[in-house]
Amino acid sequence: MAFSGAMSEQAMERAIAALKICAERIQRRNVTLGRYVATEACRQAENGPEFIARVREETGIRLEAIPSREEAELTLAGCLPLLNPAVPYALTFDVGGGSAEILWVRIRSDAPPQILGWISLPCGVVTVTEKYGRPEISPDAYRRLVEDIQAELRPFDETHNIAETLSSGRGQMLGTAGTVTTIAGVNMGLERYNRSLVDGCWLGLDAVHDITGRLAHASFDERASFGCIGRNRAELVVAGCGVLEAICRTWPAERMRVADRGVREGILLSLAHQALAGPQRPSGNPRPPS
Repeated sequence: MAFSGAMSEQAMERAIAALKICAERIQRRNVTLGRYVATEACRQAENGPEFIARVREETGIRLEAIPSREEAELTLAGCLPLLNPAVPYALTFDVGGGSAEILWVRIRSDAPPQILGWISLPCGVVTVTEKYGRPEISPDAYRRLVEDIQAELRPFDETHNIAETLSSGRGQMLGTAGTVTTIAGVNMGLERYNRSLVDGCWLGLDAVHDITGRLAHASFDERASFGCIGRNRAELVVAGCGVLEAICRTWPAERMRVADRGVREGILLSLAHQALAGPQRPSGNPRPPS
């Protein structure tokens, strides 16, 4: 993606193989209402529409590429139970594979949260690894990527006065997706990742800086030795550490809430409301491939 602007054939084949298993399970469980979404890779790739068509033909799943704003809103809806309603503002961020979505939100007691500002940056763990890892992210490249992302975040901070609001205690910080949950698991010393322990936990920013610094300068095998990382994530975790460190340097709150939830839970909640509301739109559930 970083160099060609397109998803590779190998990546698409891996995704389709996984989605075939998903489609079988959806059909086996007789799902009557579902929604199936694609995010940053399909938004940005020149062959995104081709991939979505292939998914429908080969698996029966009707994917829809949702806008980054809707992705952010779904993530907020899924994480809302973890936000403190007594604190008037919240900064939430979601570091995915292709992008990072960041929201500045006002919490209201008598209405849904109001999104005051929102940005989507093409700095997910895969895209950052592709850009800065040649072949690996060196210490110099790591410092550069942190500085580059900070520079992209600075205008958003200045527009909404976020750092000052957080430092005054009138704002809270919540992070979701693989990077922040991995760092939380490492901080807790888990030999194996446990969602029930990580989701909803608190992570101090001092611990974030300590762990990201250690992981960024560790070897592949050293990173893979952590039970919450393993060999499958040992390469991508450095990029995630860089994105997370840039966020925490820009907004140095004392601590953040960690969420192992997001878009999926937001979709489930919206489907539940949709079911209660009455007539249903087409569900997007998979049909046998043609």
